[in-house]
Amino acid sequence: MALIEALERLLGDAAVLTREEDLAGVTEDWRGRYRAPALCAVLPSNTEQVAAVVRLCAAGGVPVLPQGGNTSLCGGATPFEQGERPVIVLLTRMRRIRSLDPVNNTMVADAGCVLASIQEAAAAAGRLYPVSLGAEGSCQIGGNIATNAGGTGVLRYGNTRDNVLGLEVVLPDGSIWDGLYALRKNNTGYDLKHLFIGSEGTLGIITGAVLKLNPLPTAESVAWLAVDDPQKALDVLGLFQAACNSRLSAFELMNAKQVRLVIEQVPGRRCPVADIDTWHVLVELSDTGDIAALTATMQGLLEQALEAGMIRDGVVASSEAQRKAMWLVRHSVSEANKKAGVGLTSDSAVPVSAVPAFIAQAMRAVNDIVPDLPFVIVGHVGDGNIHLIPFFTFAEWDSMPDRDAVGERIRHAVNDVAVSLRGTFSAEHGIGRTLMQQMSRYKPPVELALMRAVKQAFDPKRLFNPGQVLPPSPSASPSIAPSQRGLKT
Repeated sequence: MALIEALERLLGDAAVLTREEDLAGVTEDWRGRYRAPALCAVLPSNTEQVAAVVRLCAAGGVPVLPQGGNTSLCGGATPFEQGERPVIVLLTRMRRIRSLDPVNNTMVADAGCVLASIQEAAAAAGRLYPVSLGAEGSCQIGGNIATNAGGTGVLRYGNTRDNVLGLEVVLPDGSIWDGLYALRKNNTGYDLKHLFIGSEGTLGIITGAVLKLNPLPTAESVAWLAVDDPQKALDVLGLFQAACNSRLSAFELMNAKQVRLVIEQVPGRRCPVADIDTWHVLVELSDTGDIAALTATMQGLLEQALEAGMIRDGVVASSEAQRKAMWLVRHSVSEANKKAGVGLTSDSAVPVSAVPAFIAQAMRAVNDIVPDLPFVIVGHVGDGNIHLIPFFTFAEWDSMPDRDAVGERIRHAVNDVAVSLRGTFSAEHGIGRTLMQQMSRYKPPVELALMRAVKQAFDPKRLFNPGQVLPPSPSASPSIAPSQRGLKT
């Protein structure tokens, strides 16, 4: 094919993958739920090569799919099943830390940098890049930005959006926008970077970013708590917020089934408290002060919570190894769930005060559809983001004749509750294709129209990550829809 030959001339044969065995890892999502062929995958080494790839694809009318670490939980990073096969643009070779300014508290990095490498480079300079999540050893910063990833540090530091100052982006016509501004104040018109943060590769390919850094904590105290129910967890959260303010850096909730799955499915994981059959909270304090003082604060608060009947039990990590072991349980939930069965992952968020009501009402709504179906629940209580996951064994899911319809009813049931509580159906994972129907169900028509207008302005040929994020317009005209190329918007 002429396009592949042109790409090979541009990048070299080794940087253009066409064999099925070489494409297997990038044409299927990591949970194995979405799979579709690609024309090829390319490995550019710099922004100029990315732009040249895009220009070749645009000239041939071939779709382009940017892919980071392929850790998406909503199918947003793999080819769409319908339409023309895309060229997958992998930024794996673009892993350079371009600069780090500890005085300005900023880092400029290629989009292919693995999140853990970003964290390590910041720490080596005495700084913290605070976005942290279970896939940080494989996910890439460009993908984090494209999905506005959340994680366990949102309570104190915000989502990825709050930690990005500037971007470099290759646009669908192959032009390059250099918006790598390392400024806290830049009031010069529309803040364009925010259009690309969370756009999931539908408006452009992020190739570089200016990241906001923070002072590196010199003291951390982590505790694992057993509580009776989500309301008790919320009570404990209030106690810690009143006493610790910004020193409270994480407050995570898991139910008993989630903890059991981690222990059963992931070698080396242990429950820190004796009673597994309860609700579990992981709480972290961090500061630039003395570790002894921070630990004393943690222990004092746990004593107060125990005396007030807020917690059943609690363990404070007494070493760095124990602290890491507690966090490994929390960060192993996706791996465990993938191995154990089929979870219909939700990404709901509600006001923090509504978390207990959301959990109770959503469970009832799902069990009205599938009686006695168990749940895996894991969430970031401090920011109201709860992943309430109705959970099937593989056998149960495979034997269900109408599983797609049942799955959609369950998602609607969970998200109807979230929206009724002034919440949302997507907090940190993105939309991809999994939640496109939810976009149609919950987003006001005027909001969808504005999004489609932005898409049309940036990508009028609809070549960037087609079939993702935006549901088709009900009034789309055949004359402007790309159906002749087999694409879906």
